[in-house]
Amino acid sequence: MRILKQRKTAGQKSVLRHARNAERVTTSITKGDTVRVLRGDDKGKEGKVIRVHLKKGRVTIEGINIVKRHRRARTAEEQSGIIEMPAPVALSNVMLLDPKSGEPTRIRARIDADGTKERISAKSGQAIPRGR
Repeated sequence: MRILKQRKTAGQKSVLRHARNAERVTTSITKGDTVRVLRGDDKGKEGKVIRVHLKKGRVTIEGINIVKRHRRARTAEEQSGIIEMPAPVALSNVMLLDPKSGEPTRIRARIDADGTKERISAKSGQAIPRGR
């Protein structure tokens, strides 16, 4: 058997190898925002964002896309059974609500006088507060 004297990559590690896994989707929707579902079984429903999954490009909304999970008791006191919980929805299927009219709106960004970036509603021009 021949011994490999030098590395095949000549001292370079492949940085791009895991780049696709590390990519994060850019979104203006954050935790605590009120959104409306535009497509799917829950079309037209509104809810509060519980969690944003940036790597998957999905968002979990309170009371939307309810699925049943068969849960096993992990402790002696805990009870096992079928639990209903919200499943993530694709970011492209939800839209942030305008604070003035309550209608779905696109988002613009504006930098304040004090230098902080704020979200502006495209429909009314009103600032949308961060709901963290």
